[in-house]
Amino acid sequence: MTTSNDTTLDPKAPVAEEIKKNEFQTRIRGLLPLIGFVVILGFFAIATKGSILTLKNITLILSGGYMLMIAACGVWLIMTMGCLDFSQGSMLGVSCAVFCALSQINLPLAILGGIATGGLIGAVNAFFHVKCQILSFVVTLCMMFLLRGICAFITTSSPVYAATYVTTLNSMPLLMGITVAVLVVTFVVTRFTSIGHNLKAIGANEKAARFAGIKVQKTKVIVYIVAGCITGFAAFINAIKVGSVTSTAGNMLETQLLIAMVLGGMPINGGARARFSNIVIGVLSYLVLQKGLVMMGFTTEIQQLILGVVFVAMVALFSDRSSNQVIK
Repeated sequence: MTTSNDTTLDPKAPVAEEIKKNEFQTRIRGLLPLIGFVVILGFFAIATKGSILTLKNITLILSGGYMLMIAACGVWLIMTMGCLDFSQGSMLGVSCAVFCALSQINLPLAILGGIATGGLIGAVNAFFHVKCQILSFVVTLCMMFLLRGICAFITTSSPVYAATYVTTLNSMPLLMGITVAVLVVTFVVTRFTSIGHNLKAIGANEKAARFAGIKVQKTKVIVYIVAGCITGFAAFINAIKVGSVTSTAGNMLETQLLIAMVLGGMPINGGARARFSNIVIGVLSYLVLQKGLVMMGFTTEIQQLILGVVFVAMVALFSDRSSNQVIK
């Protein structure tokens, strides 16, 4: 008589192991943007023999990032829904022109004028995307060219200058305080209200979000308007830095924002993997990368080539291909 040593395996064991494996991969994936930032900073610290870590260069890096950090808050809201906005750069240019013109009257009116201009442009984007059911990147790409033409037209004879007192506001404590305030408000609203959950739900599956009771169209309209207002406010920061607007104002801002977002681990198709940390880590990584390439003496063409390679690599790494999501 023989005794069998076979034991019955728990059918749930493979499932549990798969869940643990997925959780581990998710945690590692969530740390990749921070690891990437440390690697970028470490590489340029070695390549520049520590020059990039001097107080002067750190100040220069931060001073060039206030406007980008603020504008990134609005773009992050849009991208979380699985949408894109290519009109941010030209929107900033037009909003900055309005601000500069109104600054000749008084500062509060100029700030409100810039915010209202950005909000109005965002509302137009929302109308064509939400009401007319045109893909977001198509609408905003067309808007980018339209606004770029407007910006070129109003600056044909000469740049639009801000009042002289505007550039006197260019102080690090003020600009940093404003930037931190915008970041805190964005974090609190998206973390402790239903807005953040709704945006991620729309990005993950718009149809499912609609069946879950989320007012998808209303949410999209509000987000595009809010994002436009944020960019309109960023125009105020831009005017403080440069004091005038030319036809090239805001050029390449949308590209800078996209690269910053993917460096921060933002999935290009939005959804549940979007994190507020994408903004801070992404913008800081982009600023260090940009400054480091300049300090190493690379030409503009080589810088663009390197940034393009980094962008493609990060999109491939952080895009959620398993759910077959597409840009809306």
